[in-house]
This record gives sequence, C-alpha cells and structure tokens, in this order.
Amino acid sequence: MGSDLRTPGGRRDRAVSPVVGKAMEASIVVLYVGLLSATLYGGVVPEYRTAAGAEVGERALAQSAERVQQAVPTDAAAVRARTEVSIPRTIRGRAYEIRVETRTLVLDHPRDGVGGRVTLALPETVSSVRGNWSSRDPAYVAVRSDGAGGLAVRLESGDPGGED
Repeated sequence: MGSDLRTPGGRRDRAVSPVVGKAMEASIVVLYVGLLSATLYGGVVPEYRTAAGAEVGERALAQSAERVQQAVPTDAAAVRARTEVSIPRTIRGRAYEIRVETRTLVLDHPRDGVGGRVTLALPETVSSVRGNWSSRDPAYVAVRSDGAGGLAVRLESGDPGGED
C-alpha cells in the first residue's frame, strides 16, 4: 500500500513549494536586473557619455584649430585659398557649432559639459578671423588678401562648390 499524497483538506499541494521557490528566484533576478539597468542608465552611463563627448569635442576643436593654422601661409601677401576641414557630424548625439571669438575657436554644444575654447596661433599678417561652422554642413577655411596687405581668415559652412 502506498501513502496518500492528499493533505487533510483533500488537496495535492506537495509540488507547489518548488514552483513557488522558482518563481521567487526568477522575480529576484528580474528585480536585480531592473535595478542595475535603472542605476546604469539613470546615472553612470549618461555621465560617461558626457565625459566621452567632452573628450571628442576637445579633440575636434584642437584638430580644427590646427587646420585653420595650417591654411594660413606665414609669408604670403596675395592669397586666395579655400581648404576643407573635417569635423564630426555629431558629438554626444547632437549637432553643434564652432565659431570664432577674437582669434579663439569656441565649440558651442547643446549639452552642458561638452564644449571648449582654443586660441589660434596665427601670423601677424592675419588682420581678421570671422565666421562659424555648423556640424550639419561641410566646413571650410577661406584665406583671402584683405587689400591692406593683410590676410582675412573666414570659417565657412556649406556648398563645396564655393570660391577657390
């Protein structure tokens, strides 16, 4: 004779405890993964992305300043040149601008923590530096004689078929 698996109420519930235990284990794992994801995406990951974006912005600004400085000849009086400059289309997932402010390139980005400034080292023959670049358009440095014996440097965005 075998033993009866029924409880005093007449139910069979011996197999319920392993199922409840596994369900609780699964819910603890889901809760842990949810909390970990919320922590990472709510704090750590955005801060890392901003830090990485700031680093990319600084590098793009330094390379842009280098290209502007290389486009200006040190000993020429009559110049007419247009040089393309490669800048990233986005930084930290957003478009941005690089503008000139008193012989300084300034990176304007919509996110706080991403941006910067770098002073241009240009020869004394440069009389003016103006313009801006949008990361949405191709970027160029135009160097022209200003008619008074100096050089005018302009940052230009847009059509590659411009003057040369």
